[in-house]
Amino acid sequence: MKAIVVTDQAAGPAGMKLVERPGPQAAINDVVVRVHASGFVPTELTWPSTWTDRLDRDRTPSIPGHELAGVVTALGYGTTGLSVGQRVFGLADWYRDGTLAEYVAMEARNLAPLPGDVDFTVGASLPISGLTAWQGLFRHGRLQAGQIVLSHGAAGAVGSMVTQLAREAGAYVIGTGRAADRQKALDFGAQEFIDLDNDALEDVGGVDLVFDVIGGEIGKRSARLIRVGGTLVSIVGPSEARPDDGLAIDFVVESDRTQLCEIVQRLRDGRLRTNIGNIATFDDAVAAFNPAKRIGGKTIVRVRP
Repeated sequence: MKAIVVTDQAAGPAGMKLVERPGPQAAINDVVVRVHASGFVPTELTWPSTWTDRLDRDRTPSIPGHELAGVVTALGYGTTGLSVGQRVFGLADWYRDGTLAEYVAMEARNLAPLPGDVDFTVGASLPISGLTAWQGLFRHGRLQAGQIVLSHGAAGAVGSMVTQLAREAGAYVIGTGRAADRQKALDFGAQEFIDLDNDALEDVGGVDLVFDVIGGEIGKRSARLIRVGGTLVSIVGPSEARPDDGLAIDFVVESDRTQLCEIVQRLRDGRLRTNIGNIATFDDAVAAFNPAKRIGGKTIVRVRP
């Protein structure tokens, strides 16, 4: 099969190559999926799991990519809940070869059915962004209707999902970003927008939940905006500052079939829109990962036409 591999962490996207690799085999409780579309997060190339296994042993050349939409082609021993020929989407394990390949083997529990009226490209854009927003808001942030949410990077792949899900849950959402992001953040449902380069973040106060996708100094300043009992949720590691009388939580997104089904249903009935930036063919994917060519939103690779 064709697959994109990485061998040198220092090389970044320039070290990615399209090569021929043996097709995967389904282990116990696995399925093999023929990948039609794959999502890619540029920061994957800095994650330890891209380069080593759980025992910290080198596993290169490895195949990156963890989001996919495709069709089940084989079942491993003991696998239940899915069938050959079924359309699926989901989130592959961090420490196994990923989804930038024509086929991938992964645990069946990490996949959810993809309805026939949802395009594979759209399905592949949902797992990381959708699950991250869902888990940060509802599992870790315990968001309630009527609360105020500050969504950093509100025009980005994760931030736009945070904004939409928080609005649907009855929250008042303040988005942040650069000046060029203002209209896009508002289009995704932010009720106010803060230009982090020109507006005073400290003018916002009494926030119930900050969803931080930036970290650093912005994360530290954000902690001071949170009301008593509020929560700072981070996906960029532990915050350097904590709310005076609240919680600071950092987490890594996990696959969850029930949540994936909730997310895709919201997309089908118009309550949620995906945020796709670049769409590349498989043969052109390596060039599309060049930072100079990326635009806002999720990068999707159409592995099959």
